[in-house]
Amino acid sequence: MSLFQFTARRLVSHAYRGLKASSSSKKQKFCLEMARPSSNMAGFREVFAKAKHIAIITGAGVSAESGVPTFRGAGGFWRKWQAQELATPEAFARNPSRVWEFYHYRREVMLSKHPNPAHIAIAECERRLSKQGRSVVVITQNIDELHRKAGTKHLLEIHGSLFKTRCTNCGNVAANYKSPICPALAGKGAPDPETEDATIPVEDLPQCEEDGCNGLLRPHVVWFGETLDPDILTEVEKELEICDLCLVVGTSSVVYPAAMFAPQVSARGVPVAEFNMEATPATNRFRFHFPGPCGTTLPPALARHQTEIIS
Repeated sequence: MSLFQFTARRLVSHAYRGLKASSSSKKQKFCLEMARPSSNMAGFREVFAKAKHIAIITGAGVSAESGVPTFRGAGGFWRKWQAQELATPEAFARNPSRVWEFYHYRREVMLSKHPNPAHIAIAECERRLSKQGRSVVVITQNIDELHRKAGTKHLLEIHGSLFKTRCTNCGNVAANYKSPICPALAGKGAPDPETEDATIPVEDLPQCEEDGCNGLLRPHVVWFGETLDPDILTEVEKELEICDLCLVVGTSSVVYPAAMFAPQVSARGVPVAEFNMEATPATNRFRFHFPGPCGTTLPPALARHQTEIIS
């Protein structure tokens, strides 16, 4: 079952019901009026000031300003492979050494990266609003943990984390920030096309540390062709059902099922604001669209509103 198949039926059902239920009401008119999203920051700030449950959906664009490589599009190669050729269960089964070199390289790169103003603005907003009895949840497609580094607490990482491992034998999931993750990977993982594979024996790759296991570890990330964690998806759906404001930050809105999250919220009449370098296939479904770097547009959007009472 693909990532999309797992939740698409339920999410489409939710969105369809939301549209159908509003067909003879003012909601339909509201949805039609949203066809041309506004870039009026003052209008967004009025909505933000009243919101009690804010859901923020983030993608690769929010981390690009921290210098995080995306391995997408032209030039998005590690050695001579693109991510979709390495980030699969089949690739790991064929050549776990090569896949671990790729992820070791990504882990080492991320250890040198830092949250940018967008990450920090989100974390600061969560801290501030929590003192007012308001909530912020971050639903991220990113696996870099920069939201966590910035201080975000209520975080749902739907694609996993570079800094977690899962045992292929016992299934144990554990945080792992070792550098290198195992001695055999020290100095390995160079991305240059001419670099040859290290061909590390399986027994020297990261091993499970649970008593008596010693199984081969894999990165705890969702690979192409795998399903998202159903428990996390359940949490995501609960948050989307109660939110009264949704922000879409740095995501292309083309990766499913995450691409359906914000349209699902918009379909029930909840304001959605998109912060992205450019318009996306979903832009016209939202009330607001703010083009430009997230690190520039997001901080003023989430700054303390004049109506907020700070205790």
